[in-house]
Amino acid sequence: MNSLLTRLPEWLTTVPYDGSRIPGAPGDPAAGANCQVYAYAVLRHFGLAAPDLRSRELWHDTASTSPVTEPAPLDLALFNRTADPFGAHLGVWTDDDRVLHLCAEIGTPAVWTLTQFAARERYRTLIGFKRCHPAG
Repeated sequence: MNSLLTRLPEWLTTVPYDGSRIPGAPGDPAAGANCQVYAYAVLRHFGLAAPDLRSRELWHDTASTSPVTEPAPLDLALFNRTADPFGAHLGVWTDDDRVLHLCAEIGTPAVWTLTQFAARERYRTLIGFKRCHPAG
């Protein structure tokens, strides 16, 4: 099976978590990223025009993304303690119904099920899914 995860370049499987690397910050995401920078780098690797938005702005964005109720591979998933998108954690939906993400708890990219997110207080609420518009 040629899954999304097997098509990631090595650097996207080893990025260290760096909470100071927020969207729009200068520097190479391979040297460190927060969840948003990491998710956007994954989408860009697959040719999508990912915006450099923080979680709340991403959730309310309609220029670069659209909300979806049924996720497809490469859709963004937002999680938080509550349904508030401010400070929400961001990951990428995979083709095996899991979420690829980068969080401080693990320190490097991880792939979790929705059940694994729900088991953690800080990620227990799935806010929803966003789909990036194609590049170009």
